[in-house]
Amino acid sequence: MKSKTIQFLKNLPASVIDELRGISGFDAVAFADAHNLAPVTSVRINPEKECGLFAGNDKVLWCPSGRYLNERPVFTLDPFYHAGAYYVQEASSMFLDQILRQYLGGRSGLRVLDLCAAPGGKSTLIASMLDKDSLLISNDVIRSRATILEENMTRWGYMNTWVTSNDPRDLGRLSGYFDVIVVDAPCSGSGLWRKDAAALNEWSEANVQRCGERQQRILADIWPALKPGGLLVYATCSYSPAEDEHILDWLASSYPVRSLTIDVQSSWKIVTTTSPVKKMTGYRFFPGITKGEGLYIAAVEKEGQPGDFQYPRFRSQHSTKAMQQGGYLLQDQQVSCIQAGKDDFSVIMPDHEKDLHYLQQKVYLRKTGLNLGTPSGKDWLPGHDVALSINAASDIPFVDVSKEQALWFLKREDMALQNTDKGWKVVRYNGLGLGWIKALGNRVNNYLPKHWRIRMDLGSFTDE
Repeated sequence: MKSKTIQFLKNLPASVIDELRGISGFDAVAFADAHNLAPVTSVRINPEKECGLFAGNDKVLWCPSGRYLNERPVFTLDPFYHAGAYYVQEASSMFLDQILRQYLGGRSGLRVLDLCAAPGGKSTLIASMLDKDSLLISNDVIRSRATILEENMTRWGYMNTWVTSNDPRDLGRLSGYFDVIVVDAPCSGSGLWRKDAAALNEWSEANVQRCGERQQRILADIWPALKPGGLLVYATCSYSPAEDEHILDWLASSYPVRSLTIDVQSSWKIVTTTSPVKKMTGYRFFPGITKGEGLYIAAVEKEGQPGDFQYPRFRSQHSTKAMQQGGYLLQDQQVSCIQAGKDDFSVIMPDHEKDLHYLQQKVYLRKTGLNLGTPSGKDWLPGHDVALSINAASDIPFVDVSKEQALWFLKREDMALQNTDKGWKVVRYNGLGLGWIKALGNRVNNYLPKHWRIRMDLGSFTDE
């Protein structure tokens, strides 16, 4: 191991090692040794879809719903993953849970933005912590990444989570709208060296400089959208101070902010840092010290006197007719049913209709609330969202399937169901919905969205 340690340190850019050695708590040998080991695999359990999964696994100390896995399974072959029972998330990034608990615990009716949200790790974490009166906007400017984000948020199953795809500058026009903004900024990626060896070969000081400039632009663009008194969480998976502490110094030099500290237990082995100029507090995760990958994260409060956000007046778009047709799918009828496209209808919390009216005039809304489905004469074609939603009615017809049948359904192949009554049914695995089928007597139609299907060859997979 000693020779591997020396070789790894030699492979690192000298400037990175010099920077890291200047950070209190950094251990070069432990850092190098950790990079000669496989990365840690961790998941976070959906509290609304608790199935007793991973009950015997070690917990992530700073996140009650986080669990470490002893090995990395093929998640594609786990129906629980497709049902949104858990999310595969890097353990260090789950520290956001601590920040939100310590500064937002007990607050309701919040408006929260996850600015660089894809693929959805932090957004699913935030969604699990908010009350139903709060609203989460999960955004990613890249449309292909926003598609993945939308899928993951749908699997998680919460109605009060919306997906957008906008440039930070456009969202910045929502002056004083958000109570909380999370910026997991694009970065040079040095914190991912253990997970992705290619990231080390692609690293350069020039890219660090470019990333730092982009991070400043992102923060400057989005800053107007944060309310006075609001919380900003900034994070990167970079070790470079130019993308971390120096960005906090720039932020404190440019805007009125107050640095926030988080109660951190010594057993977590998280390194607390301060920026060189403004002494802004941040937290670093180093492989070999903490059980996770590289991360920097900090929280600040926007100084100023908080005030109530003034919504413009609007006329309700609620469709009583659509709700009368499709509302039987929901456990709570006290919602607003809004036409979301040419034929589709979505449901949102009634208090969020004023947000819809305000936001749709200023930004691109990709997904709002829960897609209820589409009217078809006297029939109602149920939306895929409903099958995965925690808001679905408990008396919706369903069919329970084995693991093998679930995987064939997820591949959009014949599940070989026998003696199934006619009609729409949710396909369930261990009580959790996966999608819809329509039984027609002599055959079953699979309504899983085509782009959701498993493309992996199931090969010789047999039922367990």
